[in-house]
Amino acid sequence: MVSYVLDGNALALTATEAARRRRAVESAQPDTIVVSIGYPTLLPDSPYSDSRSHDLQIPVCGNCTAPAFPNVPSNAENFIMFVDSVLRPWIRETVFPATTFSRDALYGHSFAGLFVLYVLLTRPGMFDTFMSASPALWWEDGYIFRLLEGLVSSGERDLDVDTVVMRGNATVRPAFQISYGKLEQFPVRRRLESDEDWQRRLDLIEPFKMADYCQRLYEVLKGSDAVRDVELHEYPFSDHAAVGGAAMADGLDYFLDWPPRIAGS
Repeated sequence: MVSYVLDGNALALTATEAARRRRAVESAQPDTIVVSIGYPTLLPDSPYSDSRSHDLQIPVCGNCTAPAFPNVPSNAENFIMFVDSVLRPWIRETVFPATTFSRDALYGHSFAGLFVLYVLLTRPGMFDTFMSASPALWWEDGYIFRLLEGLVSSGERDLDVDTVVMRGNATVRPAFQISYGKLEQFPVRRRLESDEDWQRRLDLIEPFKMADYCQRLYEVLKGSDAVRDVELHEYPFSDHAAVGGAAMADGLDYFLDWPPRIAGS
């Protein structure tokens, strides 16, 4: 079983240690490989690269100008192709040639969480489990919901079972976990925070409406036959930064605890 982790420079060790801690108390845990997808160069004093804005930005339309944020062209389709056609075969055939693979998962936080949702909607058979933490659902005035509604209104998509099995995912329909922190929309004033700083922080997070958007996404997907399960996880005492690590650990539990549903069964 393989967990592909986006923003690997920030989350690789978190994911690896989560798997190691779980093994200590879950002796039946299947063997797990963590593949972190990161960058060789980062922003100053940051675990993130500015290249993520290019690679993880989902497309709106072929001829549209670049969105105001992040004001760079989308490279999501090429990035998806890289993961599926270059990285995954390299992991399976070169790095671990003697390993038998069963299921794969994809995890992303924030802008990467939006990317995870885009992959789920456009390529549901690419991974067995999709985990999206604090996704940037607000991006481009909630564009992802327009994409989602278009797919739902056109009828539930039937997955190609042969394609799913060929990719190594032994399920017909994927599972999806959404996570967010309550403090992302309903913050608590810090003990030493001035009136000015408190108001500035409220104004900053107000447009994101993280709880509202995640709950809306959950309501749309929970009744869909396109996924075998959807889970909404709220962290009542976590803000945006804290959710990235907490949801990674819980997402790994979610992925490993889902027994595969063999295609055709």
